Amino acid sequence: MAVTLVQLAQQAQTLSPQERARLVEVLLESLRDTEVAEIEADWEREIADRVAAYERGEIETLAAEEVFAEARRRAR
Repeated sequence: MAVTLVQLAQQAQTLSPQERARLVEVLLESLRDTEVAEIEADWEREIADRVAAYERGEIETLAAEEVFAEARRRAR
């Protein structure tokens, strides 16, 4: 007899937090396809490019306080 989603969820709740976190990782990984992997690779390259530009002094930076103050101002 196949396990239903409800039964599976109930069983998962008996796992430790670490085991549940690993289960989530396993399930998410099972959903990944080539397109997602390509998008993630593109983001990794973008991040590396931005870090390199920052390290070369090519990017203007702002203090976190300024960013959060502006976000609060815009949220009003």
